[in-house]
Amino acid sequence: MKPVKVQLIGAAAEEFEILNKAIGEEQARGIANSERQQLMKSIKQKTELIKANPQYGDSVPKILIKRSGYDVDNLWVVDLVGYWRMLYTLKGGSIDILCFVLEIIDHKRYDKIFGYRKK
Repeated sequence: MKPVKVQLIGAAAEEFEILNKAIGEEQARGIANSERQQLMKSIKQKTELIKANPQYGDSVPKILIKRSGYDVDNLWVVDLVGYWRMLYTLKGGSIDILCFVLEIIDHKRYDKIFGYRKK
């Protein structure tokens, strides 16, 4: 099996940095367990699962990929803790597989991107 490299890009990298900074501040204040810390743990767990199996998440249908506005051929979604989602795409080469995490978003933004509505 080809090695899988996971890389956060764009909005995902920015969100990750903001989350990491907030967690650092929480830990400095002695907060050992928070929603942010649980989200970070969930992101790290799912990243490891994606490294083990790049197709771990749910494949997004092609019509929804076009609607989402991402310029990618494939799109996968992984559920995180607290109704957050992680969107990623796969790019394969002859040597390895690259997984680019595009966004880490809450449920409301996820619904907006894919045109889902409340019932």
